[in-house]
Amino acid sequence: MADGVNRRRVLAGAGVVAAASVTTSLRAAAPRGKMPLDEYQAYDAVGLASLVAKGDIEPRELLEAAIARLEVVDTKINCISQRLYDFGRKQIANGLPKGPLTGVPFLLKDLGVDLAGTPTKSGSNFFQDDMPAADSTLVGRYKNAGLVIFGKTTAPELGLTGTTESAAQGQTRNPWNLERTTGGSSGGAAAAVATNIVPIANASDGAGSIRVPASCCGVFGLKPTRGRVPRGPATFESWNGLGTIHAISRSVRDSAVLLDMSAGPDLWDPYNAIPPHRPFAQEVGADPGKLRIALVLSPPSGAVVDPACVEAARRAAKLCEDLGHIVEEKQLPVDHKATFDGLVASLCVSVVRALDGRAARMGRAVTEADVEPITWYFYQQGKKVPGAAYAEARAVFDATGRSIAEFQQGFDVILSPTLARPPIKLGLLSLSSKFEDFAREAMTFSPFSAIANMTGQPAMSVPLHWSPDGLPVGVMFAGRMNDEATLLRLAGQLETARPWFNRRPVI
Repeated sequence: MADGVNRRRVLAGAGVVAAASVTTSLRAAAPRGKMPLDEYQAYDAVGLASLVAKGDIEPRELLEAAIARLEVVDTKINCISQRLYDFGRKQIANGLPKGPLTGVPFLLKDLGVDLAGTPTKSGSNFFQDDMPAADSTLVGRYKNAGLVIFGKTTAPELGLTGTTESAAQGQTRNPWNLERTTGGSSGGAAAAVATNIVPIANASDGAGSIRVPASCCGVFGLKPTRGRVPRGPATFESWNGLGTIHAISRSVRDSAVLLDMSAGPDLWDPYNAIPPHRPFAQEVGADPGKLRIALVLSPPSGAVVDPACVEAARRAAKLCEDLGHIVEEKQLPVDHKATFDGLVASLCVSVVRALDGRAARMGRAVTEADVEPITWYFYQQGKKVPGAAYAEARAVFDATGRSIAEFQQGFDVILSPTLARPPIKLGLLSLSSKFEDFAREAMTFSPFSAIANMTGQPAMSVPLHWSPDGLPVGVMFAGRMNDEATLLRLAGQLETARPWFNRRPVI
């Protein structure tokens, strides 16, 4: 085993530097075969995989360090829905494939992806023992990359809200302020990454569910282009094509490397994103050139944006200008009423499909007692949505995508706040609240993020700002369809100019 001096690593490519030089005394103080938590937290996933590849560390050491960290923080933040420690240990004992992330501990979101032999609980009491017959294609790719799966993260029921709270799993708390939301629906993943349980975790995004929690928890979240990452075999599309899957991470390069090994269609996929010209990992650290950036400070809905979120976007715009980019303030050409109606129709019909599918597997009808009040409301409304309205929603999304594509002929990237408010208090977006209160909070909290789901374009939340009271405030960048490359080049540049890797909550 190399000594602490040899373990110093500059995490090149994303401008990330290990949090501290690990001394020989630190290593010597740990029991044989155990990695100190301070050392474990000093690396991103690529850095940890490099240690494994060079023989400096064993995968079991990384796994036990991750488990130890989880046990320290999860009692405070409640971000884990299932502990699968023996599964991870068995993966290692059976021998890990040689991949780009071999030996790195990893968490799956307990919604949207399946791991055979474990239930996909979907944040719901109704799904607690819903056992899939096979791994999702994406989970198989994670395994082939050498990732060690040892748990699943919390999500709200069916991912239906921008917080991670549920009757089934309780409240997931923001590590920066335990009375605030982590965002949703990938709030468990974001909290796990922010508290250094893992450097990267699986997440999904139907209306902002990667970017919203990334913003709330002060980490990086990229939503890929529609069709970039496969969802099958259990399903191909979710929420009328709005949903996609990827990850939340501490470093940009981790996200790029994971996307490289995740991307590409299944044999049965009816369409897929245009393949990149070169690996996404090669974009991180590459010169983005002089970008034309549209600064959007007001959402199409007209919702009021908190001054802290406006300031975050303006500061990001100034940073981009300092880096040589051209920034121009604009408004987006989006019909809010049409897109909102389409979003609601798509969501409600999708709830009907999900609940009726589960009921069929159980051999009984779903009842109001099985799910939370807002979920039941969506279910009842979904039964009333005409087929023409569902089809019209897809047509509206496509028209919005065309409108944004035409707008972006003049701009490489769209810059906006990720959210209209910093992380809000827990309880305000609960699916067990009154519908009128829920609808009001949902409309005013996240009016920016769903547009990229409707258009299918890639978008990312970058942790560039914190409010005066210490809450993370993310900034969103949306790229052209199929152009994750430009976003990753820009993200790497921003990460170097204003590093966030070592900015962590005290918990």
